[in-house]
Amino acid sequence: MEISVTQIKDLREKTSAGVIECKNALLEAEGNIDKACQILQERGLATAEKKKGRETSQGMIDAYIHAGGRIGAMVELNCETDFVAKTKEFRDLAHNLALQIAASSPQFLAPEDAQGENCPALEEVCLLEQPFIKDESKKIKDLVTEVAAKMGENVKIKRFARFELGD
Repeated sequence: MEISVTQIKDLREKTSAGVIECKNALLEAEGNIDKACQILQERGLATAEKKKGRETSQGMIDAYIHAGGRIGAMVELNCETDFVAKTKEFRDLAHNLALQIAASSPQFLAPEDAQGENCPALEEVCLLEQPFIKDESKKIKDLVTEVAAKMGENVKIKRFARFELGD
């Protein structure tokens, strides 16, 4: 099957994957762009899983102060290189995480942090298990994994804090 440059360009714009990866995914999907996107996503998620053990010493801290200044949140998001930390996708993820923390008031980062606590629902108290406030079909851990897959690096939330006036 012949894959056109236009198809590769369209897929690349949708996924930010490399040219060769886009071409191979399109060949595997027999020219179907939606199926090729799914193939690239699966490959990216597999790649992200392999990179989870790698050191994350770069990143950024983002903060969000809710209108009126009564609620604020800070998050430290880490990655492997400063190059990735400067990308729009990484910065957007950090900001969305700060918004999530301010809006949903998680107490723990992950379920393993809540062990031994009397937790009614991990989805409510663990940041990584919470549904994303802008798209409830995704969990926060899925957002982090998607960015890690897209960037080709390990991405981790190191810590967060939420402040509310009077607490």
